[in-house]
Amino acid sequence: MGGRFRSGFIGIVGRPNVGKSTLVNRLIGQKLAVVSPKPQTTRSRLVGIVNLPDAQVILVDTPGIHQPSHRLGEEMVKTAARAAGEADVVVWLVDGLAAVGEGERKIAGMMRLLSQPVVMAINKIDLAAREDERQLIGREYETMGRFAAVVRLSARRGDNVDRLLKTLVGLLPEGPRYYPEDMLTDAPERVIAGEIVREKALLHLHDEVPHALAVSVDQFRTGSNGTTYVAATVYVERPSQKGIVIGRGGAALKAVGTAARPELEMLLGSKVYLDLRVKVRKDWRQDPASLKTFGYREG
Repeated sequence: MGGRFRSGFIGIVGRPNVGKSTLVNRLIGQKLAVVSPKPQTTRSRLVGIVNLPDAQVILVDTPGIHQPSHRLGEEMVKTAARAAGEADVVVWLVDGLAAVGEGERKIAGMMRLLSQPVVMAINKIDLAAREDERQLIGREYETMGRFAAVVRLSARRGDNVDRLLKTLVGLLPEGPRYYPEDMLTDAPERVIAGEIVREKALLHLHDEVPHALAVSVDQFRTGSNGTTYVAATVYVERPSQKGIVIGRGGAALKAVGTAARPELEMLLGSKVYLDLRVKVRKDWRQDPASLKTFGYREG
């Protein structure tokens, strides 16, 4: 690398639930992006920053590329495509245990249109029983394009993630440090706080509710006693969903708050008083104004 500083943006794209957010968290070295077993957990562009002595690697986590069934889904796919087009390097992350389907072929077509380097990252090698299987996992994906590199890894366990990072640094152009050296993301704390609440709701609620959830942080302030007051509203699309989110005697909403509070306190470095409410905003996923309000739509 000739001792010169390298920097740039890495767009991480792929189908829902292949491990993009888990990979971003692993590369950064701490939890930043929300993670859940539910598909389409990531809804908007999130920047994570890896600061090295000779490079600044700016990771852009994106929503999973899927066939959208509402305007929210359309905006999510646009966000992923835009992030790939604007990046210096693209990482296409795939589930090495999954068969190649129509969704992967669609992404392969997108990748072929890009002029920047594309790295194929084949995830979940930790689930292969033997070393020879680890070397073969996801072999079919390698034939789907001309890649600058192919890296088999485990985002969950960390296998070969250092190798991926070294590969990405080598592909970045020489450039300045875009962000301060102690900065991990450009997302405001109140935005991350809202994402933490949404993640806990995804983990605690029934399958029919999560996709209809949005979280708005309405108040975010630190009092004279050092406690941070966070007031957030959980939005759903139907009155029946509101009842599920609240739960009998408020038990479900209380469980969400109990799970979210420790992570909020770790994020903010202070005690947190979390005030959660639930409101109905009918069919918000189809409403452009609501999508803009919740940060899922530009313009």
